[in-house]
Amino acid sequence: MAVFDRTSLNDGVRPREVFAWAMYDFANSGYTTVVLTAVFNAYFVGAVAGGASWATFAWTAALAVSSLLVVLSAPAIGAWADAHTAKRRLLAMATVGCVVFTAALSWAGPGDVALAVIAIIVSNYFYSVAEGLVAAFLPELARPAALGKVSGWGWSFGYFGGMLTLGLSLVVVMAAQAKGQRASEFVPLTMWITAIVYALACLPTFLFLRERGRAPALPSPAGGPSQATVVPAMAGGQAAPVGTFARLARTWRESARFADFRRMLVCGGLYQAGISVVIALAAVYAEQAMGFTQLQTMMLVFLVNIASAAGAFGFGYAQDWLGHRRALAVTLVGWIVMVAIAALGTSVGAFWVAACIAGLCMGSSQSCGRAIVAAMAPADRLAEFFGLWTLAVRIAAIVGPLTYGAVTWITAGNHRLAIGTTALFFVAALAVLRGVDIVRGIRAAQPQPAGLSPPAP
Repeated sequence: MAVFDRTSLNDGVRPREVFAWAMYDFANSGYTTVVLTAVFNAYFVGAVAGGASWATFAWTAALAVSSLLVVLSAPAIGAWADAHTAKRRLLAMATVGCVVFTAALSWAGPGDVALAVIAIIVSNYFYSVAEGLVAAFLPELARPAALGKVSGWGWSFGYFGGMLTLGLSLVVVMAAQAKGQRASEFVPLTMWITAIVYALACLPTFLFLRERGRAPALPSPAGGPSQATVVPAMAGGQAAPVGTFARLARTWRESARFADFRRMLVCGGLYQAGISVVIALAAVYAEQAMGFTQLQTMMLVFLVNIASAAGAFGFGYAQDWLGHRRALAVTLVGWIVMVAIAALGTSVGAFWVAACIAGLCMGSSQSCGRAIVAAMAPADRLAEFFGLWTLAVRIAAIVGPLTYGAVTWITAGNHRLAIGTTALFFVAALAVLRGVDIVRGIRAAQPQPAGLSPPAP
């Protein structure tokens, strides 16, 4: 608790609230670690789909469908959450959905492709929606100068949750393999472990985290004083907030004011496409290209989580010192180096080195992106802007893994070429980042006095 020092927090925010917020990262990290990265993805390809030539593409297609659903709904969900000050309520609903359908994955055995696909689509959808909603609490908790640090606290703490869930799963896998059991006999238990840890670890979030958002008003078309669209007074004399989709349309119409934020969405979408490949296909690559056993793969992912925790925590402090853009650029260069080593290296040792670099970059780049969005989001539209960020991340989760899956399908299983193409996403993100002015983006997010024009892009 001592790490959450009050000088980094907004007035009225207690350290236990930051701990409760970070506990959600702790809780949901088991889902990405066990389901998407270390266990179920490889199990789906090798056991559920029987190692068919289309198995990797089917896995990436299921994730793409899930991400498409998020793309279509996340910004509207975020806008609705802002308008109704309902981030915590919607977060609870998304959490229940993810936990229930994660448990449902335990029923998917060899040949149960349809069941597995449906459960992964729905569980990943709810996970993604919840991720955007919980991130929107960050600017309410941290002072502007400490966004990187506090984001890093949460993200690094989250990796320990991933390690806890993966560690418990490792115990199950090692005991089962010692008895000669098949994957279909022990993987279902790891899904139950993931669901239970998620459900229990997120309880502090809903017990102690307060919602401080306020419903925004809609400016007049002429840019004059704020005028809210109202209906007859509700209980308590409060007016109903403006329509969700009207506010979303307003966000895009104000592209001149939020030009740097929109460039950041493009940048984030590009580098998250590369990260989504690592998250969704690391275990598949390790087993198909490097010949790892499932136990070796789980140990590899455990190491990646340790490196990710260190990267997120340490780089959170470095980000506030270096500046947001420079810090993100450093992590993108690291990703390019990692992909080069993974694609060109032929030894197991080289792949372990690449995995360590991936871990350091993963925690730092994702935490860095969340802090940048928090800095450039208007105070009364936090969930909406994080909904747009979630949209960009989910588009990336469609493009990245599908690109990898398509390359392996077209090249008859050339996983090295597939991972090599991932470097293009990070190179493109680095190029787009050059045009992002973080300070100007922060200035644009501040309330604009009547009669004054927003800063020019």
